Amino acid sequence: MSLDAAASSTDETPVRLSRLVSLRRRFLRPPRWWRAGGWRRFLGVIAGVVLLALVYLVISLAQVWWVGRQHGTERGDAIVVMGAAQYDGRPSPQLQARLDHVLLLWADGAAPLVIVTGGNQPGDRFTEASTSSEYLQERGIPASAILFEDTGRSSWESLQNVAELADQHGVGSVILVSDPFHSLRIRLMAEELGLRAYTSSTRTSPVRGFAAFKKHVQEAGGVAVGRVLGFERTESLLG
Repeated sequence: MSLDAAASSTDETPVRLSRLVSLRRRFLRPPRWWRAGGWRRFLGVIAGVVLLALVYLVISLAQVWWVGRQHGTERGDAIVVMGAAQYDGRPSPQLQARLDHVLLLWADGAAPLVIVTGGNQPGDRFTEASTSSEYLQERGIPASAILFEDTGRSSWESLQNVAELADQHGVGSVILVSDPFHSLRIRLMAEELGLRAYTSSTRTSPVRGFAAFKKHVQEAGGVAVGRVLGFERTESLLG
């Protein structure tokens, strides 16, 4: 080997080391706002926390959107329809869309039982559950196949009562029916309560456009907080 070749070969290692050190300094060195300390470091930490929270919220929003558009073919022990407004015994368009989806699942043999949910507002003569039951019976689902949860004032309360009914009637798996934006949160709640839960969202919800977008964002916030604190604790904090 010539002297020039030997010199070039011995020079490679120091060059590589210097490049490695330069890269480490560039990418592993604390950012300038951190090195500055004081109020700049404080503001930098706050900005970092806000950025992480926004990323987490966006991920939750994408998951809410995705789950709301999944229509699986799973079979369960019961179909659970989440309550919505009723007008003196007549389902609102939102509740009717959910009930019509239940009828499709029932006709497909998705489950042998239906659990209707939802209490009433002060002054109402009917509960959401009784309105749902009447609507389903008029369209062919026998009363013997319908179970009632008619005291819940929120999704969590209704699903707590559903979990008790499920335990009493040997129901281990449920198919949750609601609007697309609602599906992920109620599935996570049901799982926290010990149920094996699937979702099947109505495709005819009257909540559309910007109103649906707002609901998706709200639900994403609920999912994000519930995953951190637990849905039972979140419900108790929010009342």
